Amino acid sequence: MVSTDRELAAAVDRLAAGTGPVAVDTERASGFRYHQRAYLVQLRRAGSGTVLLDPVAVDDVSALADLLGGLEWILHAADQDLPALAELGMAPDWLFDTELAGRLLGYERVNLAALIAAELGYGLAKGHGAADWSKRPLPADWLNYAALDVELLIELREAQIKRLAAEGKMEWAAQEFEYVRTAPPPAPQTDRWRRTSKLHTVRGARKLAAVRELWHARDDLARELDRAPGRVLPDSAIIDAAVRDPLTVEELTELPVFSGPRQRRRAPVWSAALARARALPESELPRKEAAPSGPPPPNRWKRSSPEAAERLTVVRAELERVGDEVTVPPENLLAPRLVRRLGWEGLPAPVAGGGEDPVDRLDRMLAEAGARPWQRALTAAPLAAALDSVT
Repeated sequence: MVSTDRELAAAVDRLAAGTGPVAVDTERASGFRYHQRAYLVQLRRAGSGTVLLDPVAVDDVSALADLLGGLEWILHAADQDLPALAELGMAPDWLFDTELAGRLLGYERVNLAALIAAELGYGLAKGHGAADWSKRPLPADWLNYAALDVELLIELREAQIKRLAAEGKMEWAAQEFEYVRTAPPPAPQTDRWRRTSKLHTVRGARKLAAVRELWHARDDLARELDRAPGRVLPDSAIIDAAVRDPLTVEELTELPVFSGPRQRRRAPVWSAALARARALPESELPRKEAAPSGPPPPNRWKRSSPEAAERLTVVRAELERVGDEVTVPPENLLAPRLVRRLGWEGLPAPVAGGGEDPVDRLDRMLAEAGARPWQRALTAAPLAAALDSVT
């Protein structure tokens, strides 16, 4: 366990003396904290043992970041951990993702315990993944659980490399790992308040505005307190207050949840949010549904666009066929968003004045949309032929 600057300096020396790639994992406090920062960083390298770093307790991790930057990292589901590590100033130059490797190898279950059992024959003790890792001090059994997450990652990588090489998938894996490593942060989501549970039970634009105002008030307070929004005010209370629309603080605190001592103290915040919703002009009230940002849900296509529904069926069937041939799940052959786009739009039009054939047109579109070369090599020709058959 590393929780002082002196211990960190010694840990950097130990890791520097090791050999080969470094296994990396983090523990966050999802469901407890607003921010998704790392509250524990687990590191393991051959010849170095395991280091459990408390990043909250140390002042400067730059020496560790400099060392790790030049090593290959082994992570499981890297996209979950890389943002928290980047917040600490840590980023890899090379990456191996054991979850992605498991998908390319055709495993149905790709959680860490399942892959370790399948490839190495060990059972992995679990049990604290949903714990509040911002708690201090961290209990010994939690630390043991955290250490196990990197205990066998190096051996798992070695076993997966052998299988990937035997199946001719090493280049596929390399492209996938680099795509994850270099992926930009996701674009900010719009209208996040529309994800409030049971929003579909709210009727009327004014009441939807009340949900929106309460949601934003809660989000601001949760960010300030660094507490998960649901622990500041549950979604059910937001819906209840929006539907009932109490006109005063006193009426609000008669509602379930709001009658408790903590919510009584915050009642003026929630009451002010409801008042803002009441005062909004009609032009600023939210629509019943979010403005469309792409094709409608596929379950509506048969009615609104039968041709698109047919194309989607054909594309999915062809991806299933190709996936069976190479033992890769269809969703890893081509991202679901691209599958929906192909169903909705069909084959892309040729560039002006160009003589592209359907395969070239589709390959160009997939490349522009972020599909990796190995994916395009496997899917462009069969999907172009399948789409051409129904257009």
